[in-house]
Amino acid sequence: MKSLRSRAMVYGLVIVLGLLSALPNLLPARLANTLPDWYQQNTLALGLDLQGGSHLLLEVDTRELLANNPHQPEEALIKDAVDRSLEVVRRRLDETGLVEPGITRQGKNHILVQMPGVADPAEIRELLGTTALMTFHWVAKSGSDNRSATITLADADGTGDYILEKQVAMAGEHIRDARLAFNPDTKEPVVTFKLDTEGARLFGDMTRKNIGRPLAIVLDNEVLTAPVIRGIIAGGSGEISGAFTTKDASNLALMLRAGALPAPLHVVEERTVGPDLGSDAIALGISTGLFGAALVIAFMIGIYGRWGAIACFGLAINVGLVFGILSLLGATLTLPGIAGIILTIGMAVDANILINERIREESRKGKPAWMALKEGFGRAYSTILDSNVTTLIAVSLLFMFGSGPVRGFAVTIGIGLLTSLFTAVAFNRLIMEWWIKGGERQPLAIAGFAWLDKLSERGINFMKGRVIGLALSAMLSVASIALFIQPGLDYGVDFTGGTLVEVSAPSVSVDALRATLHSQQLGEASIQEFGSEGNFLIRLPVETATTEGSAHPVEALKAAVLSLQPDASFPKVDLVGPKVSGGFSDATILAILLAGVGMLAFLWLRFESHFALAATLTIALDLTKTIGFFALVGVEFNLTAVAALLALIGYSVNDKVVVFDRIRENLRLHPDMHMLDLLNQSISSTLTRTVFTSVTTFLVLLPMAIAGGAAVSSFALPMLFGVVIGTSSSVFIASPILYYLSERRTRKGLPQLQPTSEQMRKELELIP
Repeated sequence: MKSLRSRAMVYGLVIVLGLLSALPNLLPARLANTLPDWYQQNTLALGLDLQGGSHLLLEVDTRELLANNPHQPEEALIKDAVDRSLEVVRRRLDETGLVEPGITRQGKNHILVQMPGVADPAEIRELLGTTALMTFHWVAKSGSDNRSATITLADADGTGDYILEKQVAMAGEHIRDARLAFNPDTKEPVVTFKLDTEGARLFGDMTRKNIGRPLAIVLDNEVLTAPVIRGIIAGGSGEISGAFTTKDASNLALMLRAGALPAPLHVVEERTVGPDLGSDAIALGISTGLFGAALVIAFMIGIYGRWGAIACFGLAINVGLVFGILSLLGATLTLPGIAGIILTIGMAVDANILINERIREESRKGKPAWMALKEGFGRAYSTILDSNVTTLIAVSLLFMFGSGPVRGFAVTIGIGLLTSLFTAVAFNRLIMEWWIKGGERQPLAIAGFAWLDKLSERGINFMKGRVIGLALSAMLSVASIALFIQPGLDYGVDFTGGTLVEVSAPSVSVDALRATLHSQQLGEASIQEFGSEGNFLIRLPVETATTEGSAHPVEALKAAVLSLQPDASFPKVDLVGPKVSGGFSDATILAILLAGVGMLAFLWLRFESHFALAATLTIALDLTKTIGFFALVGVEFNLTAVAALLALIGYSVNDKVVVFDRIRENLRLHPDMHMLDLLNQSISSTLTRTVFTSVTTFLVLLPMAIAGGAAVSSFALPMLFGVVIGTSSSVFIASPILYYLSERRTRKGLPQLQPTSEQMRKELELIP
């Protein structure tokens, strides 16, 4: 009783704190504003795919910097350049008045800029893509023969060239402030600037000694203006004039205030989601999640009655804890993150089903309620832990090699696995023990499917079809490899590079759109109709879409569409440069290989080598079939699809660990039983759990696959296929492979299991 009360207090405190952490996300704004500031900020931020906005991935081009500093340490130069670029980018965006732009370093030499609410990042792209390196040079005196001491630069308006002294008379770093102004005589926009103390002194000395000479103001190797110095300029201020528009002058002043970039920035990835698309994604994510959860709850209560209700109550607590921890971490919720939560619901139910089935088994042996609970949880705990660890291996690789939303998916799944372990093993056990209080010695009845119980008890000769199962699996895998080669996968821009623009123009026909794009030198664009009439996906190949990181073809494409329908909209734009897409491909292959190696190593430690090898070979077959599914159905293979593959690896291993755990348990109980009989008995005894888990995972994913939209179809559809393949392979593929490996092990005179410490102790006692 004391133990029950103390555990209730500890678990209750953990749950209350977790739910309180999630609470600010649910409160309306009127109530949330009454909370303390620190508590108001304990909320989830919405990703750009849910609230709309743009993100730019900028590459810091350090080639010239490294070439000009050959004797400096390379890593130190790159780190300094990226750090300084971060600060300049932050100052420039602060000057624009953007609401809380996210600016973070990514990788070795990339900067990620996230801008909520910005539907067209063209101006920001131009602003950040300009180095704004300003220098002052004297125009070379006529008749100068020393060409090595001069440089020739073009006028900014392209009307001519200037021959300037190569030596910098004064660097732009001395500019303290710059503002837009208007010339009182011509009324043209100009930029006025003020110099710092050192700059004012230097400028005064320069002008004193060079009255009558033209001084060129150079910005990024172009001459903006070259006024003749008429007198001493000692006040530390000046004016830059040129063929400026008001916008040009304002942007130039902004960049001069923020400072020059130490190295050029190139846009290597750009993604934009319109606000309407974001709100639709939220609605779809919530509705599909709730509907999937409702299906699972109905199934669990329908199967297990009140014990299923306990599991569902624990499931609700689990979801609340996931939101609470994500809020505490200040995480960003994305659409793949919502998919992760939905998948977490399905995987969390697995632990509850495993526990309930183990308790039912012990109850059918005639054990009283308290003993059935103790034995059921004890026998299920090891299996649950093994399956969760294998899934966490795949999830950790997603986090290490993924980016953006994919990492959010990984974090969500990882947290969900840990919270489900707490709710299933600790909290639900507490509720069950409280429920049987007073009837601990009475028999415990947990409902189920009687016909499935009888089927499990009678046993099925699954291994009879082992040869057919392996042959069919091999044929399907070979066919999948053939489909992978031809016609191949429908790779998204994440892997191919290029640009994908979603266009909504109801009054535009495909022929008119194609003709207009061709007239704009965008004839290589491919046009695909989707959804309702007037919705198009336009793809630009990487050669057209990017030129040294430029994204101007996107603007040309938008202009072409708007010329046909001025009110056309562009709900989504994805631009990925060749370097980024190549990195995604390498990281994907590496992540899948490491997932296989990591799980093989873990299973090798927890089980014997032939168990680990059987699981790994089966997963390889599962993966090939899933890739074949992508090729056959034509689902786009993108980063979300990679998340599905790694999640499938975790799910498939989870399923096989449950069966292998029972096989290992029966090997210890019946060491002399023939291996075929033992495998059949083990598969039959876990059949109920296997069927129920597959059904619940399928149910929770089904609404997302049907109505989740294109954003998650690359995840949900392959996962549905993977649930079927992973479940069937545990019975018809993994176990036959294990059988043949065990026969090989027997011929070598090796035991099927390594002796436990207790067995070794008893054997030592028998030695005289």
